Amino acid sequence: MLRIIAGEFRSRHIQTPDGGETTRPLPDRVRVAVFNMLHGHIEGQSFFDVFAGTGAFGLEALSRGAKEVVFVEKDRAVTRLIERNIETLGVADRCEVFQGDALGAGALSRCPRPVHVVFFDPPYPLVEDPASRERVFEQFARCVQLLDDEGFAILRTPWPFVDHEDEDTGETDDEGEPIIRRRKTEASLKIPGAKGPETHAYGSTAVHWYARA
Repeated sequence: MLRIIAGEFRSRHIQTPDGGETTRPLPDRVRVAVFNMLHGHIEGQSFFDVFAGTGAFGLEALSRGAKEVVFVEKDRAVTRLIERNIETLGVADRCEVFQGDALGAGALSRCPRPVHVVFFDPPYPLVEDPASRERVFEQFARCVQLLDDEGFAILRTPWPFVDHEDEDTGETDDEGEPIIRRRKTEASLKIPGAKGPETHAYGSTAVHWYARA
C-alpha cells in the first residue's frame, strides 16, 4: 500500500494492485520532491493526472488542498481501485475518473480549462519506443496549451533517457558478417509550444517540468 505524505489525509494509506508492474507508482521521495517544488501551486488549483495508476499523485494533491483532480487511466481494474481510494478518502465531489486511452480525444476533453498542473506518468515502454513516444509527446503538448499562465506540466521518464541506434562499424567478423555496434544517443525532450524542460533526476527515474511558451 501507499501512503498520503502530507495535508488533510496525511499518513492515510491507499490501495494498490498486487505487485508494482501494473502501476509503477512514483516513489515517496520523488513525490515529496515534486510537491515541495509545487509549494504555493496546489491549494485551490486544478490538476490533470494522466496515466494515473493508483491515483497517488492526484490524491496527494487533493490532500494538500487542490480544488479538483481529473484522473485518466486505461486499465479497468486500476480505475476501479482509484474510485475506491477516492471513496475511502471522501473526496468524490472534487474528482472525476475517466477510464480510457490517455492519448485519445476523450481524455483530452476531460482536462480542466484552464488547468494549473498536468502530470503525465506514461509506462516506460511507451516513451522508450520512438514511434509511441511521438504520440505521448503530441498529447502532452496539447495539454501544455491548456495550462493557465502560471501552470506546470510534468512528465516522468526513465533516466537516463536515451535512444539506441545500430551503427555499422565497417568491419566484419570471422564469417564475413558486418559488425554492428549499438550506441546510445540522448533522446530529445523538446515539446512544441512549451518552455523547458527543467529536469530533475532521481536514480533511474526523472521528472521534467514545462510551462506554456
